[in-house]
Parts: sequence; structure tokens; C-alpha cells
Amino acid sequence: MKVESVMITGANRGIGLEFVKQLSQLDEPPKYIFATYRSADSLKELNGIKESAQKTRIILIKMDVTSLEEIEVAKQIVEETVGDRGLNLLINNAGAVKMVTFPNLTTENLEFHYKINTEGPILVTQMMLPCLEKAASLQSGGMSVSRAAILNMTSLAGSIKNAGFEFTQDLHVPGYKISKAALNMAMRVIGALVKDKGILVVMMCPGWVKTDMGGRENAQLEPEESIAAMIKTLSTLDESSHACYMDRLGNPYPF
Repeated sequence: MKVESVMITGANRGIGLEFVKQLSQLDEPPKYIFATYRSADSLKELNGIKESAQKTRIILIKMDVTSLEEIEVAKQIVEETVGDRGLNLLINNAGAVKMVTFPNLTTENLEFHYKINTEGPILVTQMMLPCLEKAASLQSGGMSVSRAAILNMTSLAGSIKNAGFEFTQDLHVPGYKISKAALNMAMRVIGALVKDKGILVVMMCPGWVKTDMGGRENAQLEPEESIAAMIKTLSTLDESSHACYMDRLGNPYPF
């Protein structure tokens, strides 16, 4: 997968951290990796990857996806770095989950999930759109991650069709499920609106990964395995995958 520049939200741990690690170790890694983080108290591993990177420049940016001011600052840093080359790949990875079951749901729990898992990716995508458009304009023809793309970390838990029928454990986190279904719709809409600009949009589930959010005891996949599969899949995507909802292997999943 040949990509000149990548921005990854929530890059200081879990899936985001593993994306930074594996992308920086590609035979032809990105020239720039913009790795955003919410809190500076958990940067040890990310700093270690940054210091050991040989062929790529990793730029750390403090950015809470719920803060318009911090997203604006991040945009300025990206623009100043990439210039007219634009941004090739935005990975909306930052996410969160808090277990509150129905019928005990609260407005606070619903708003928590929506602000981070749905509203956050929308705001980041809107802000970074001009950078993605610049990158897309430099190439003609079909869509690809190498040209310009938005990868959204969703979940199979966001499937409305399969809710209550497959993987029913996730019914215990309805706020999370609702926010991921909303994310899928938001990116389906955005995908339709940016299609003519040559920007590929996909919603991909990484699987049940052993992270702080996914749980380390019951989850099935190591981060290394999940991210390796997603990077491999990304390199194969084209306009036929635009605005699609899929698993890490590229298999379509019902909305």
C-alpha cells in the first residue's frame, strides 16, 4: 500500500497505535504519519515508535475529536506539512464505550457515545476534507487509498439488520451500538456527497480485538493480526468498495 500521508485519530493506544507501528514499518511507508492523541499521559509507546521510525516522519498532535478548536489546530499542522500534496488517508479510529444496559440508559451515556463515535468522525472529516480534495485532485481515474480515502473504524455491532441475531453480547452496550449505526449512516451520506471528488470512503470493522476497549480476556484477535489484515485489504479497495460496510478482510456486511 503506497500512501504519502496518513492521519490517524486515537493513535496513542490499541488499534490506532498498531496502525502507526505497522504503517511506519512498510517497505514503502508514508512520508508523513499524523498521529493524534487525547491525553499526554499515555504517549510512551507512541514516542518509542516515532523515535525508531527510519523512513517516515511521525508527527504527534494533541487532538480531542470532540473539540472543534483542537481539530482546527490539527488541520493547520497537516496543511503546513503536506502543502499542495494534500492528505491521502484519514483513519477515523478514535472511539469509546461505556456499558450501561437497557432499560437503564441515560442521556449522558447516549451523548457520550454519540459525541465520540459519531459526531467526532464527522467533524474531523469535514475539517480535513480540503486536504483530502487536494490529494485526490493530483490523480485521475478510479478511487484508491493511494489517491485519497477516509477509513472509518466501525463495528459489526452497528448493523441494524443483525441487531439481536448475531453476537448478542453487544446488546449490553446499546449506546455504543446506536452510535456505530449512526456513524455508518453518516459516512454513507458523506460518501455519496464526495464521490465525484474521487475520495474513497469505507466503514470497516477490525474484529473483536484485544485492547482496553475491546477487552483483553474475551476478545479474539491480537492488534497485530487485525491491523495487518486491514492494511492488506485497504490496498485492494477501489470505487466498487465506495461507501461500503465491511469486515477487516473486505467482506461486505449488512447495514
